[in-house]
Amino acid sequence: MLTVGVDVGGTSVRAGVVDSHGDVLDLTRAGTPSGQTALDDVITEVIRELAGRHRVGAVGLAVAGFVAEDRRTVRFAPHLAWRQTPVADQISARIGLPVFLEHDANAAALAEHRFGAGRGASVAVLVALGTGIGAALLMEGKLFRGAYGVAPELGHLTLVPDGRPCPCGKKGCWERYCSGTALATTAIELLARYPGASTLLARESAADSRTVTGRRVAAAARDGDPLAERAMADLARWLGVGLALVADIFDPEVVVIGGGVSESAPLFLDEAREHYASMVTGAGHRPLARIRPAQLGDDSAIVGAATLAAESVGPMARIGLITHSARRTNGR
Repeated sequence: MLTVGVDVGGTSVRAGVVDSHGDVLDLTRAGTPSGQTALDDVITEVIRELAGRHRVGAVGLAVAGFVAEDRRTVRFAPHLAWRQTPVADQISARIGLPVFLEHDANAAALAEHRFGAGRGASVAVLVALGTGIGAALLMEGKLFRGAYGVAPELGHLTLVPDGRPCPCGKKGCWERYCSGTALATTAIELLARYPGASTLLARESAADSRTVTGRRVAAAARDGDPLAERAMADLARWLGVGLALVADIFDPEVVVIGGGVSESAPLFLDEAREHYASMVTGAGHRPLARIRPAQLGDDSAIVGAATLAAESVGPMARIGLITHSARRTNGR
């Protein structure tokens, strides 16, 4: 059975048709609007576009927000318009197909566990480094969501008491030191500390401070800019510190590093592994988790959401309970 996975982010809505092997057969995307009705409209449109070209049996939505334990309602999404909204039922009523919700990091973790860097691991953790940190935990192949559907929020572990302020309201959260945003913040702090530094990043920031983004810092580090390399080394250190805490709590077999920052993994991952290995409790006397970059890239949340939908609706499909709605949606 083919299913559709939709990655609903703060800037774009990406959707794909996924088969049982985790292969993405077709893709489409649209910008994310600000209003709730407009957002529902966009999601409906991308699903209908794909369903018009493929016979699909269910839909999974990967959402950057808190999803209720029944996977029907979005409790809160900081960059989206939903607040205590029964999103799954609303979209299902529009398209005539079963719809299932999941946190985007959970969806990505499931995809990497089934088809990518975490394949087959008994205990796997995903740490997605992007604007902040998304995280997910799988135990024996099953997602751990916590009592109320919001676990694990690893990005908001306090690593630095009274440290950098975080939009969550706390200070010193892990994601304030280890993310794309943190990479830019560290570079800006270094530029202020060494105002006479003659580096490419310094010259660019003098002309326009808005050029100092995590992506630009990573690019400068690849080009050998010493200040950018120092910022990247700082990110590697904090990644290792955080992973040591994660290992002390969950003792994972594999940690998958995903998110947009993972595209620059060759610049920081080996150093992060060294920090992790030296700081984990019992260092030198216990097996260490394998720390691997994600393999599925930007499609991981799409593949994971679609896979969850297929696994959730599979028994119904086998006995023909969704045949009518699938045909109606696909115009057959």
